[in-house]
Amino acid sequence: MKGDTIKMSQKQINRYHVIMDSLEGKMTVEEAATALGLSERQVTRLRNGVKQEGAVFMVHKNTGRPSTRAVPEEESGKIAELYRSELYNGANFLHFSELLEEREGIKHSYATIRKALTAANIESPKKRRRYKPHRRRKRKAREGLLIQTDATPFEWFGGRSKFTLHGGIDDATGKIVGLYMTKNECLQGYFEVFRQIVGQNGVPVSAYADRHTIFRSPKADKLTVEEQLDGKQAADTQFGRAMKELGITLIAARSPQAKGRIERLWDTLQSRLVIEFRLQNIRTVHEANAFLADYIPKFNEYFAVKPEDSEKTYVPTALDLDLILCVKETRTIDNGGVFSFYGKLFKVVSDGIPNKVKIEVLASPTRGVVAQYKGKTFDVLPYLKPQKVSSPKPERKQAIPPDDHYYKRGKPAIPLYSSDLIDPEIHKMLNDIFLSKYA
Repeated sequence: MKGDTIKMSQKQINRYHVIMDSLEGKMTVEEAATALGLSERQVTRLRNGVKQEGAVFMVHKNTGRPSTRAVPEEESGKIAELYRSELYNGANFLHFSELLEEREGIKHSYATIRKALTAANIESPKKRRRYKPHRRRKRKAREGLLIQTDATPFEWFGGRSKFTLHGGIDDATGKIVGLYMTKNECLQGYFEVFRQIVGQNGVPVSAYADRHTIFRSPKADKLTVEEQLDGKQAADTQFGRAMKELGITLIAARSPQAKGRIERLWDTLQSRLVIEFRLQNIRTVHEANAFLADYIPKFNEYFAVKPEDSEKTYVPTALDLDLILCVKETRTIDNGGVFSFYGKLFKVVSDGIPNKVKIEVLASPTRGVVAQYKGKTFDVLPYLKPQKVSSPKPERKQAIPPDDHYYKRGKPAIPLYSSDLIDPEIHKMLNDIFLSKYA
């Protein structure tokens, strides 16, 4: 045996000994096949090969040869150099492999890219955490049955400034159905997400959100059992009221794990969007929102899954979303058609609203301020309250005491007594005693 010149694995060595035993008649071909877990045809092939070439036949012919699919060293170096560049540095390895194919024309499998980077001592910024067993909630069967919504603050443009990305994801497919960025988590951010959802797909059946005060009144958990039995309920928030008007059931999650799909979405977007914004030279919220509108279909094409049931449950609607996704409050109109709203006065343009009645006042960034009465919408204009004409007050002159006034500090004091009757030295002493604090 040429074992001293041939590098063989332990498995190959064991097979070689069994084949030699069959050649020497110590076991039959059938017994050798059973021992090796091979077919009799394979054992016969190995016997013939060892008989002609010896132990070297047990080693694969490509052993020691470079793979025809191996990435050349020059290209591996280029891949590592690109990753270390300012554009791609920090991207996770899967996202980096996609960007290489899309922007650099370098197409390799994820495993090949990962091997080239790890060989250059580059560690992935997205390391896998230890698996924690948990009960995974089954996806909804149809698209549109449940929308998970949330927001995440992050340093999307680099630096230390954080901006908040609001979003919604379909539970059945994992599709992003809306993304909108603002400075902080706010009502407007969620309104714009649902404007995208309803405008592009239709009205979903339900929405799953956390217990933020945007979605749920903080007084909801403070109601006593007696109050709940009496039918008392906490007032809806502006978002909750809008969902009721759209016919969407709002479900409050009790933990982040309950809405795990959108939590994992944030993890993915925080890894990818920072690189995408850097490549597109995006530095403002306005530019980001314009980019996200085109990015959502691209993301969904790569990450979305097929639902169990292909039928969608989104309901088309002809409702004016500007009159629903807004701040809506009740006010009383006066005899002149004027009402107060957030410290400002407004006057209804039309005469179709009686005096001294309650109206709904709607405010939104898209329509401004409008009034509603019995289902009809009326435009309003800012109203300036007439100012009373009053006669100008005479200018008040400041009384300035003369320099010889005894309250003047630092001025010569008025003699308390006649210097003719009191010794000058005593006069000075009296001045020092009674007037020194004013000097």
